[in-house]
Amino acid sequence: MTTDILSRLRNLLGPKGLLTAPDDMAPYAFDWRGIETSHPLAVVRPATTAEVSAVVGLCAEAGVPLIPQGGNTGLVGGTVARAGQGALLLNLGRMNRIRELDPLDYTVTAEAGCVLADLQAASAAADRLFPLSLGAEGTCTLGGNLATNAGGILTIRYGNARDLVLGLEVVLPDGRVWNGLRRLRKDNTGYDLKHLFLGAEGTLGVITAATCKLFPRPRVTETAFVAVPNPAAAVELLAGLRGGTGDALTAFELIPRFAIDGAAALLDDPFDPLGTASPWYVLLEVAGGLPGPSLRDALEGALAAAMESGTSTDAVLAESDDQRRRLWRIRENLPEIGRKVGGAVHHDVSVPVSRVPDLIDRAGAALAARWPGIRPYPFGHVGDGNIHYNVARPVSMDGAAFLAEAGAVTRMVHDIVVDLGGSISAEHGIGGRKRAELARFKDPVELDLMRRIKAMLDPAAIMNPGKVLPD
Repeated sequence: MTTDILSRLRNLLGPKGLLTAPDDMAPYAFDWRGIETSHPLAVVRPATTAEVSAVVGLCAEAGVPLIPQGGNTGLVGGTVARAGQGALLLNLGRMNRIRELDPLDYTVTAEAGCVLADLQAASAAADRLFPLSLGAEGTCTLGGNLATNAGGILTIRYGNARDLVLGLEVVLPDGRVWNGLRRLRKDNTGYDLKHLFLGAEGTLGVITAATCKLFPRPRVTETAFVAVPNPAAAVELLAGLRGGTGDALTAFELIPRFAIDGAAALLDDPFDPLGTASPWYVLLEVAGGLPGPSLRDALEGALAAAMESGTSTDAVLAESDDQRRRLWRIRENLPEIGRKVGGAVHHDVSVPVSRVPDLIDRAGAALAARWPGIRPYPFGHVGDGNIHYNVARPVSMDGAAFLAEAGAVTRMVHDIVVDLGGSISAEHGIGGRKRAELARFKDPVELDLMRRIKAMLDPAAIMNPGKVLPD
């Protein structure tokens, strides 16, 4: 059967569309974090929706599992093919056309393989903004962003990936194509089917194209790096700045002192924009549609009020694009510091914005009681309640020994998150790695409904098996 299906796929897709040699599959058959090894039967790379439909139809007929894949930048093993699974990786990188960009409609219709940075650039060339922005934007693709409901740094202003979508084109698990590429802002004609596939991580079908919202391109952006005494002050600052700037905030990132000290010690990057150490900082941006000094004046006024009240202790505003990029590098260095520190456990969680200080305080105290000397360095999108609660090993503890405790660390953090009304996955998804945790926390009725939807759309269970839904 394997020989037959590969032969049929080769006839369908040609030599560019089917990869079977290990060296040819290597750029696609890997886990970005290096935790697992991927073992696909082959990598298929269709170039059109019709080819995707034919591939899925063949696999449905033969009972061959399919794993949809975008840029393969996910962090939860969502596109890993397990050994013995006999699964095909369905990489959509060749489907990278922007089908239509309508500046009057403020919409763009693009295929799933479009790299996010290319989509941003095309929108900017039309004097529009596509606001999805995240660290992997030079590699990740639109289809993967939508399948995982990606978040990123601008969620506070524009919402998650889900909030940017007007319509989808999807290949269903039986090979049929649902063309829901509508550009309507209002369509109240029954179930909004696109939301079944947004965030489903390829378990219900293959997103092949999407129509997304565009926005006016900001004419002025102001960036500030602000010292705050604690996370509670950061949340107070957030509230004050939303009101004080006319809700012009586009980014609001909480950063611990660990970022500056770690960059100096591990990355040979001693930059400290304020000079006087603070335990916590906020990197924020405001953006407006009209040029002129009014936005900067509003920001300076709001920051002055924060310093008068003690919510902030110091601040600096970027005076150039170079300074803006330098400030953002402090935030962008944190993942690399985490890799260099040797033995860190990572969490992507969210709680209501007002409970962010409780999460940081409670988790820090609980972890320190169990592992004295542990070094939490929570950071991230406090403006939407999404904290990357990362934990570095105690200096006195071997990295491998600490990683052996990762399960216990994660259970402790997740228990506190859920007790605060939060989520164990804010923007990274469930993939194959968080399924057991999902089973611990998801309401049984929700899990039952999810399983029923899966069984209805994919009765043969060929779409990304072993992902999202617990066994």
